[in-house]
This record gives sequence, structure tokens and C-alpha cells, in this order.
Amino acid sequence: MWKKIGDREAGILRPKSFANRIKSNRIRTLQLSNHKDIVSPHRGSINSLQVDLTEGRYLLSGASDASVAVYDVQRATDYEGGGLIAKHKCILVVDKQHEQGHKYAISSAIWYPVDTGLFITGSYDHHINVWDTNTTQVVMNFKMPGKVYRTAMSSLATSHMLIAAGTEDVQVRLCDIASGAFAHTLSGHRDGVMTVEWSTSSEWVLVTGGCDGAIRFWDIRRAGCFLLLDQSHSQLGRRPTIPEHSATNKALTSKSLSAGQNLYAKPRAQQRKLANGNGTKQSPVGRMPAKGSLRQRLHPGMLSSLDRATAHYGAVTGLKATEDGMYLLSAGSDSRLRLWDVESGCNTLVNFETVRLQASKPIQLATSQDPALVFVPCMTAVKAFDVWSGKTSLTFRGHYEHVNSCWFNLHEQELYTGGNDRQILVWSPSRLIADEVEEGPAQDQDNWSD
Repeated sequence: MWKKIGDREAGILRPKSFANRIKSNRIRTLQLSNHKDIVSPHRGSINSLQVDLTEGRYLLSGASDASVAVYDVQRATDYEGGGLIAKHKCILVVDKQHEQGHKYAISSAIWYPVDTGLFITGSYDHHINVWDTNTTQVVMNFKMPGKVYRTAMSSLATSHMLIAAGTEDVQVRLCDIASGAFAHTLSGHRDGVMTVEWSTSSEWVLVTGGCDGAIRFWDIRRAGCFLLLDQSHSQLGRRPTIPEHSATNKALTSKSLSAGQNLYAKPRAQQRKLANGNGTKQSPVGRMPAKGSLRQRLHPGMLSSLDRATAHYGAVTGLKATEDGMYLLSAGSDSRLRLWDVESGCNTLVNFETVRLQASKPIQLATSQDPALVFVPCMTAVKAFDVWSGKTSLTFRGHYEHVNSCWFNLHEQELYTGGNDRQILVWSPSRLIADEVEEGPAQDQDNWSD
């Protein structure tokens, strides 16, 4: 630690590298917190967790007893053990007793990305509710055709306010908060859609995983999916980085080629116009233009639905995009984890160690900031895998029943997990209680000698 500080002072380590190393060290020492405890009001399994993206302060949880709760993870409501253990009780809770509350299990609870004044819940009662946090009233409601498995909003969006909803219906629906109506539907899956995830590099790209084992990429501005992942289409390891000098040469070459094409394109167009009398290409006399194949003449939306490639042998139960948007992590009911190169659509063949994953319901994955680690609920435990090697780095055991969701707080380097035992556990970087006792309140004294 002191060596790194010395290297930073000497200018050997850059500020960003220094911060990343400190964060990585803290993550490697995560353990069940001995100084922070979240008191759950839920009487059913925890299905969804999310910390707000603006302050990193408020934790939102949704449970199968149709209740949703909010906690302040930075300011405790009570202390125990002589002030050593901070108790964080919910500061807001909505359950079945609420006049506008859900009737059945809440499967998804997310914050509005740019403000904690709104949050969104999806439920098995076929409804998506948009709530005002201050008044705990529903300001907007969307009726879905089936059980809602997952909802998601883009953290990058500046041009739309769309909620992507995955339900037991084959179509993905986009709910527009601005108008209170469905913007449009995305057709292509052959079974229910268990998980949805917005790209972290584009506000227009949505990724969906279905019970048909397919992972589809959609540009919401056009019809049909533009990419369907195939587990047999693979490349070994990470995509090689492009050296700076070769990227510059490539850019210059492409510019020269495009300039050359422009030089030759104009005379050809003029010749065609002179020969035919107009700018259109005419077919020879007495010859009918050949009809294209059925596949070429189909609408893009219909064309994408014909492709039956699968990413998993079973339902896709979890998706998580890396922070840079270059890679996608997926989990399936076949108890497989896969890392995908988004640009090429290839399976990188990272061999994640054997795990057992839930098959009957969606699971929530989380990644650290690098992303060096991916946190995966594996039955009664949560395992942290190295993203690039697939090896298990950490195993978190504390829940008594299956774990459904996890969320990594980038501000505090803390991990929150929720499971069927109705508990929300906090995993914090190691911290000695003795150090906390010794710290105590700072005394205003000087060290002058008499």
C-alpha cells in the first residue's frame, strides 16, 4: 500500500491507475460486513436489487410478497453494539396494503436513471407501475400481456424515456413514460423473454434473452434484430487491441480509398446517364429481372425471426453488459456462463468454472468497474469469477436459501445480495473493529511543548 502511494507521489503511477489498484485491492477483501446491517421488511424472497445511479446512496429492493422498499446505505437509522454496527432500516416501503400496490410478486424494481424521484416496478400481476418516490403514488401504469420478468431503462438515454419489458409473451414491449403508451414491440423470440439489458455504449441498442435460448440485439429505431448470438460462432479469448499507429494508417487508407471512389464514381454516373438518358439502370430488352430468393425479399423483422441460432441450451436467465459496452455476459438454465464479443458477436470461449444456476427464474448478475470480476448467484452462494480467465476469485456464503440478485455499489465498493431467505446481505471490504474503536472522535489538541 505504502509503495503504491510512494509511486503515485513520484509520478510513476497515474492517478487513474492508482485509484483502480486501490479499488481492486478493496474488492479482493470483500467479506460479510461486520459493521453494516440492512433490516429487510420483506416477507418473501428478494427478486431485485439496485442502487441509484446518481448518488449511489439509495438501495431499492423488490420481493415476491409484492412489496418494494428503499434504504439509505450511507446514513444509518440506528446503531447497536456500542455504536459499532450500523442498522439501515427502510425509509420507504410499499406493500399489498397500499391501494395502488401490486397484487402478486414483484420481479423487477429499478430506479429512473437520472433522478431518484421515480422508480419502476414490474410484477407477476401483469402490470408495470411508475412510482413517485416522494408521494409513494403510481403516476403511470402499463398493462402487459403476461407476467413481467424484467424491466430496464437506459442509463445513457437523452432522446427517449423507454422502459424495456421482458414478459412471458414472445414480444418485447417498449413503454414510453413521456406518452404513457407503448412505443412499439420487438418480435423475434419464439418463447417468453426472461431478461432485458440496455447497451452501455448506445442508447438505441437493447439486448434481450429468451426462454428459447436466444440472445438478440435490437436497434430500436428499425425493425428486426440486427444480431443474433450463436454459441457455435466463436473466437478464442479477448479481441486484440488495435495499436495506435495501425489505427491511424487504417484511417488514412480508408480516407484515400473513399476519395478515389468518389473520383471514379462521378464519370461512371455521367456515362450511365448519357447512355440511357436518365440515371437509372435499364435491363436488356426482352429479359425480365430475376427475382431474388425468398430470404432476400423478406422484411428484416420477419427475416430475423427465421434464424434459430441459440446462445444457451435452455432459457437465458441473466444478462450483463460490461461498462465499456464491448462485451456481454450471459447466464442460462443450462448452468453455463458465457462471455460474448459484442462487435463480432462471437463466443469468446472463456471457460468459466462449473456452477449450478437457477433455471426457473431470472437471476441478476453484477460486475465490478474494471470489469475484472463478475458476481453470479449460484444457488445458496454468490461466486465472483475473473471475467477473462473464468476462474473463481471469491465465494460469498451467508444466505440459507437460493440467491436471486446481487448489485455492486461502485461508490462504496460494496456488494448487496438478496435471496429466498428474505435477507439482504452486505459484503464490504475488510475492516477491523479495533481500528474503528481507536479512531473515535477527533480531539482538538495541539502538540506544543510547554
